[in-house]
Amino acid sequence: MTIVYRSSTQEIHSGTNVSERSIKNGIKCVWSGTMDNYSCYIDFKWEFDWSDLKSQGLDELTGHITVSSEYNHFTATKIDVKITENNQEITKQVGGYYVFDDVFYEYSLIPHYKNSSYNEMFAPSDQNDTILIVDGKKLHVSKAFLSYHSEYFRALFSSNFKEGQMDEIPIGDVSFEDFALLLSTFHPNPDFVTDATVEKLLEMARRFLIPFAIKVTEHYLINWSNIDNEKMLWLADEYGMSTLLEKCIRKITTVENAKKLKKSEDYDQLSDKTKAKVFDRLLDSI
Repeated sequence: MTIVYRSSTQEIHSGTNVSERSIKNGIKCVWSGTMDNYSCYIDFKWEFDWSDLKSQGLDELTGHITVSSEYNHFTATKIDVKITENNQEITKQVGGYYVFDDVFYEYSLIPHYKNSSYNEMFAPSDQNDTILIVDGKKLHVSKAFLSYHSEYFRALFSSNFKEGQMDEIPIGDVSFEDFALLLSTFHPNPDFVTDATVEKLLEMARRFLIPFAIKVTEHYLINWSNIDNEKMLWLADEYGMSTLLEKCIRKITTVENAKKLKKSEDYDQLSDKTKAKVFDRLLDSI
């Protein structure tokens, strides 16, 4: 799952500093910029907090950061990054032409998780009776256990499909890490849901018809998530999480809350039914 973020626009002048703190899907970042008095170059720095990411089992973040000028005083600069426990700080110098500027940045980052435990979790055993092939890797699983949790696998393993007679069944259009993470949510030794994995888990749970994974994710979102209410409302609406939906709607208590929701990128994707509930909630709070 690619995580994207766009900062606020910050005004910077010669000799001044700008700074912004952000949290997106568990990624905490402090962005700062300093313009030199004489050269007018801007020295930017991004500092990522690895403590929470490490606790989520993250191995690294890869992708890019693009820093831009609102007035096109410098060409938008793209920085390829690889953020790890030993490399949490990114720096870049840009500009050199103007004594002031309005600047912002965007990042697009892909989280990579440690998966050594998956080799043990899906190793051969007397309790497993079939093999799923994902990204060329083998996951030894129980047909009965998967069939109990998923209508998708119940049908796949039936005699009506050729896969039901195969010793090794290929599963396409999904990465090994993502698929193993999905199965691990209802494994006897489960992986924990995090803000960085909720959206991908919900997407796969719907594809593979695993309602328990949606329920586990909803429980996490209700009790521990730091995802903003606007995004959470869309997730609840999109994936039919009724308890979470009601919680999100109850948080809309002022006109300012409603305006913030209306301006969010998720608002247009809400169903008409949910938009009506939001409107009713706002009327009740007036």
